[in-house]
Amino acid sequence: MTNVVRIACLQTNSGNDLQANLAAVRDRAREAAAAGARFIFTPEYVLMMDGSGRVMRERALAAGGEPALSALAALARELGVWLLVGSLTLKSDDGRLFNRSVLISAEGSVVAAYNKIHMFDATLPSGKAIRESSAYRPGERAVLAETPWGKLGMTVCYDLRFPQLYRTLAQFGAVMLAVPSSFQRETGKSHWHTLLRARAIENECFVIAPAMCGDHPGERMTYGHSLVVDPWGEVLADGGEAPGVVYAELDLAKVEKVRGMLPSLTHDRPFSPPGA
Repeated sequence: MTNVVRIACLQTNSGNDLQANLAAVRDRAREAAAAGARFIFTPEYVLMMDGSGRVMRERALAAGGEPALSALAALARELGVWLLVGSLTLKSDDGRLFNRSVLISAEGSVVAAYNKIHMFDATLPSGKAIRESSAYRPGERAVLAETPWGKLGMTVCYDLRFPQLYRTLAQFGAVMLAVPSSFQRETGKSHWHTLLRARAIENECFVIAPAMCGDHPGERMTYGHSLVVDPWGEVLADGGEAPGVVYAELDLAKVEKVRGMLPSLTHDRPFSPPGA
């Protein structure tokens, strides 16, 4: 297992045209691979993004993710890179949708898949209400995936606000935590950087957060700022607000170094809740 890997986050401005989105991913992934990236990360909803729940339901992929998944697997195989597909919107057997993140190896094999656990049911400062739980079926299982550079904990967007998920992944061996997102612009300005740095510091992991940016169909606005944070909480890369490719060098030996200095992951103690 090698200690150092060059990664790339593809920051996209996806819309509701799957083929156009797929073409953009291909172009940027080829650019990233040509620049030496061996592990490429894409945002949540990377191939289909619309603020309309009706459009997302109508254009959701079948449960197996085809034909998009085969196209992405072929891309990973062509480039000889590992590819984290931030998420695909897939039909489930109960009429709702899964928001599923998929990890593909350099051979084009699906290594792991994670269904987003936490549903974004919130009212934004503007008064706009979003109720993901009305259309999406929550996942029920945390997912840890083996890669050539160490274990990757897979999460998606709103999961970021639930630190217990990340601590569990770290305590089960994660050295990298993926947070592909389409973070709302209204909340991103205040919360995005702080939450990502906190997850990195608490869990002494690299945090990799490829993000959607810009304005999208259906009056959806995302924050951008794809971020890579090291185990000490230092920001290694920030994608700003425009589409592009963000690079970082991860020295995975730093995880062991930081955990050796500050072994907080081994210091949890049981306690009773207030009033018990």
